[in-house]
Parts: sequence; C-alpha cells; structure tokens
Amino acid sequence: MPLYEYECEACGERFETLVSAGRKDETRACPGCGSTETARVPSTFAVGSAKAASPSCPTCCPGGTCGL
Repeated sequence: MPLYEYECEACGERFETLVSAGRKDETRACPGCGSTETARVPSTFAVGSAKAASPSCPTCCPGGTCGL
C-alpha cells in the first residue's frame, strides 16, 4: 500500500498514513486534533545512494558517510 501525506485544515498538522490506492481520497481524521477536515497533499521524497564504510572510520558515523 502507498504512503500518503495529509494536512489538517483545522490545526495544520501534517501526517502520513498507509492507504490503498482506491481509498486515497477518503477523509482521514487528524491524529493531533481528531478533525476530519483533512486534505491529501503532495509528498516529497529523497533519493540516496549507499556508501561503503570507511576503513578508518567504521563506527563513528552510520554507513561511513563522514568522508574520513
């Protein structure tokens, strides 16, 4: 199931939820205030690449991304 992002029109909170594609336009309740005045908003995504851990820095940074 895809992950969709919604914004509450009552309190402004943004939240994500897993929703089947056929039900993506149904109203979702805000987890912060409980309002059903929510709207689906365009989500952003990130693209990254895996790096091998540096032999001189195997544990100081996750994935060896510090460049040492």
